Amino acid sequence: MKRGCRFSFHVCVIVAAIVYIYFSTVFIFIDQWFGLRSSPGLLNAAVFTCLALMCVYTYALAIFTDPGRIPASYVPDVEDADTPMHEIKRKGGDLRYCQKCALHKPPRAHHCRVCNRCVLRMVLLCGSLTVDSMTDDEQNEGFFRAAYVISGLLLVPLTLALTIFMFWHVYLILQNKTTIEYHEGVRAMWLAEKGGYLYSHPYDLGAYENMISVLGPNIFCWVCPTSEQIGSGLRFRTGVDKLAGTSF
Repeated sequence: MKRGCRFSFHVCVIVAAIVYIYFSTVFIFIDQWFGLRSSPGLLNAAVFTCLALMCVYTYALAIFTDPGRIPASYVPDVEDADTPMHEIKRKGGDLRYCQKCALHKPPRAHHCRVCNRCVLRMVLLCGSLTVDSMTDDEQNEGFFRAAYVISGLLLVPLTLALTIFMFWHVYLILQNKTTIEYHEGVRAMWLAEKGGYLYSHPYDLGAYENMISVLGPNIFCWVCPTSEQIGSGLRFRTGVDKLAGTSF
């Protein structure tokens, strides 16, 4: 299911950055270093183009794929023996209920202000400058230097930020947590230690099964994300189900 198109300033900025980085890399850096008419130049340009297309494809999926919604008919059944776990409010101990959507919240669901509805399993909480070519004239030299500076200002912080986010989300996938669940788990762990108990994330099935639950059962498709998911999104396999040998 795809979402409708709406103007977003943030998306426009990121798309502009992607376009600039692609064209400056291919038509300035690769052309200067190897030459686009040479075999190394064409090879580097082809590889970088494939990576850029994968980046644009995954970003488009993140933008246009519908995050899902809670069915209007969903009502938690506290007497269902096949559903041993229900999430409750911190205060009062009642089953989680969204006042804005007027719906009960399944496990791991949270209200999204951007989508204006509750989302199932919501995740979110956010060259060289000194060596110049001797064959360039002064005008080209100034142009290339400016391109190097702008690209450096874009690529360095983007690389640092994306690297940090990559390792952070790899950690979350291995733990089978969303960002919200991580922060809730920190508090739950503190409360458990305060009461003399040990806390473990209820949806942690082990590193390999955690990766399968997020990326799918086919390992060869992990590098090509799809919109398919395992299960209905209203219930997730827990460590108790794993011990009991229950499969969905």
